[in-house]
Amino acid sequence: MLAFIRLVLAAGFIMFTCLFALIYCLFSPRDPKHVYFFSQWFKVLRKIVNVQIIERGSEKLTGIGNAVYISNHQSVFDFVTSPGMVRPRTVSIGKKSLLWIPFFGPLYWITGNILLDRENKVKARDTIQQVASAILNRNLSVWMYPEGTRSKGRGLLPFKSGAFRMAIEAGVPIVPMVVSSTHNQINLNHKDNGIVIAEYLNPIETSELTMQDARALADHCHQMMLNHIATLDAEVASLSSESAAIAAKPS
Repeated sequence: MLAFIRLVLAAGFIMFTCLFALIYCLFSPRDPKHVYFFSQWFKVLRKIVNVQIIERGSEKLTGIGNAVYISNHQSVFDFVTSPGMVRPRTVSIGKKSLLWIPFFGPLYWITGNILLDRENKVKARDTIQQVASAILNRNLSVWMYPEGTRSKGRGLLPFKSGAFRMAIEAGVPIVPMVVSSTHNQINLNHKDNGIVIAEYLNPIETSELTMQDARALADHCHQMMLNHIATLDAEVASLSSESAAIAAKPS
């Protein structure tokens, strides 16, 4: 019953947000400022799900300018855990098929995010150059999930190289962002869904790299993020144990 109530509340919120955004964005369609603006709205979902999100690491981003942000991609609950980490003038890169998702698809497009045809490999290579040009000419940053799909409890999947090629092409830093594991933690039937930590890691400069370095850069980021996810998971487990101990103490 609790899951049903939460689904109804979340669906109502998303439908209202999408309809409002479609009207709001008609005055400046596809302006990248919209993504940050509506990402802040999506923080409402964490209250509906009742999960505490600890966000940190933004001090590492001071002065870096445009960048390619990368994050682990776990499940649909990424819409709950990650929106608060989106930076101003940052758009995400998504599959073209997202456009056909009712309500959300039109919102995703009109707010300025970029849709790619991932099945067309030749066009995808051209798109890397186009996105890199947009980063520089339109003062953008981009957000990507280099795994290319949701991991659904399988751990951090291997990285595709597109995000790293974009960063190298544009000469901007790669900024990893990791979210502690949510698989088997967030459950819509749970009254309290505990703690999740989202954290930026140190930016990695790419200005001296070439396209031949993209694969090595992807592998380096993968290992770094894998290690840090394990660290965050251990921290979450410790915090959860402390909270449980406090709750168990007689008043």
